[in-house]
Amino acid sequence: MSRALQPDEELVELDAEAVRTWCARTFDALGREREEIDAINVYPVADGDTGTNLYLTAEAAHRAVEAVFAASGPDTAETVRAMAHGALLGARGNSGTILSQLLRGMATVLAGGRDGDHLARALAEAARAARQAVAHPVEGTILTVASAAAEACAAGGTLVEVARGAYAGAATALAATSGQLDVLERAGVVDAGGRGLVTVLGALLETVTGQTPDHPGTAPLPPAAPREECPGEDGPAYEVIYLLEADDAAVGLLRSRLDALGESLVVVGGDGLWNVHVHVDDAGAAVEAGVEAGRPHRIRITHFASAATPATGRGTEAGNGAGAVHGSGTEDGYGSGTDDGYGTDDGYGADGRHAYACGTGDGAGSAARGERAARAIVAVVPGEGLAGLCAEAGATTVRARPGEPPAEDELVEAVRRAHAREVVLLPNDTDLRETAAAAAERVRAEGVRVALIPTRAAVQGIAALAVHEPGRRFDEDVVAMTAAAGATRYAELAVAEHRSFTSAGVCQAGDVLGLIEGDVAVIGKDLTETARTVLDRMLSAGGELVTLVVADDTPPGLAADLEGHVRRGYLAVDTIAYHAGAEAPPLLIGVE
Repeated sequence: MSRALQPDEELVELDAEAVRTWCARTFDALGREREEIDAINVYPVADGDTGTNLYLTAEAAHRAVEAVFAASGPDTAETVRAMAHGALLGARGNSGTILSQLLRGMATVLAGGRDGDHLARALAEAARAARQAVAHPVEGTILTVASAAAEACAAGGTLVEVARGAYAGAATALAATSGQLDVLERAGVVDAGGRGLVTVLGALLETVTGQTPDHPGTAPLPPAAPREECPGEDGPAYEVIYLLEADDAAVGLLRSRLDALGESLVVVGGDGLWNVHVHVDDAGAAVEAGVEAGRPHRIRITHFASAATPATGRGTEAGNGAGAVHGSGTEDGYGSGTDDGYGTDDGYGADGRHAYACGTGDGAGSAARGERAARAIVAVVPGEGLAGLCAEAGATTVRARPGEPPAEDELVEAVRRAHAREVVLLPNDTDLRETAAAAAERVRAEGVRVALIPTRAAVQGIAALAVHEPGRRFDEDVVAMTAAAGATRYAELAVAEHRSFTSAGVCQAGDVLGLIEGDVAVIGKDLTETARTVLDRMLSAGGELVTLVVADDTPPGLAADLEGHVRRGYLAVDTIAYHAGAEAPPLLIGVE
């Protein structure tokens, strides 16, 4: 994918291939350090997802860059614009949104030049743009680290000199963040967002020098991470993020309205497309403000309540239509948007270990009775058909039933039942994120290494499991599985239970709803016709493999009809179908 530097070779210009390499290395590095950054996330909300959000933002940037290289031989300007635009579209969380604006600020300068002086000016513009995007900048955060990086290389110089200066300045500023915010000092950590930015700049330094910089490190967590002592529980209840198509004047008014509604307001973007992030108590009002300003889409709402309280029903406030389908709502920050609140334990025997994927590499039941297996996969599964398929691979599942999200204790028991030293947990539903995170923390305290991959739908779990390799290093396996899940767009068909307003219009009880990435995109009367429309919309953006997961109560021949539809209209796209069985959504669709 990229040219490796020879010993003692250093870049003099940041050309398109170098930007591509930087983007790929950033994605890989944040994947390796995701859990470490998550673990120190205590500000502005101690929800333990900053590393994951930065990783998913970098993944979106990486995909965008690879897409322009696949289509043409882009120049530096086109490549940096693609990197920034991809990050804007895929920005997650507070830090991910700020990172997207940092990249956008850099792109405006690097489009005009590729040498060290341009890089220094790009970093300065990035820091300025990021501060401007935040309603109330706070020192001791990613903004402080970005400013320090820019100041450290303000004099310019060669590309290598600027990259080294920026990295050194950022690392020094990062170490000081624990003394700038009381919450960081009490937790004994540095800022998680700033830590992620140092990783991004480290990837840049490695790109231009060919040498891996020293790991910046993080202050150690105390024996008991003080999640309960940190702000967030007394703050706003929801994180709201959405893309917005609107003009500059409308966005100015939107900033004022959202600033009055909540806190942690970040609005990034420009040229008619914006990414809006805010913490509020009234999620519906935040989305309504976006509707008044322009056209919001990809709405994601995260509830900050403790994982002990099942996070259900929150999407109905956003008015995007999910309330018509069991009321679990829009995507909650990882964005499943699926409506059926999956999950409860399936009661299978300890050695049956029904799960997505093989995970253990040592047979279905041996580890349950004796020595711990090296690694296992635990996943939430909709329907007994998929559970049976995964059981053949020999891991552990928690069955998903509509409207019955599994409790934290059920997920903890499933991880224990896997009886492995390393466990990958796939919730396969946005609404299970907090519950799964809490379960993972409990089992980690028992000495089990647990990685939570934020899969938002069963088809993303299937994609992750397809690349799972038990013999690979744990971190590498988690990165590969996370990348595969993130590269899978997902959709679901469901039947509306009552009349409701949706992002695609008003639906009536009995209408077929096609949800794409959590938003109602299609309202139809016929399941098959609606499924074809959803498939066409998803494949209009490209794709190589379509996964269809059908339930028992779907029309006979639905899978065959859709497979034929794909063959006739998309010659280069393969399809694969699975039988979900009963108690599953009528149809799940994945496009990789």
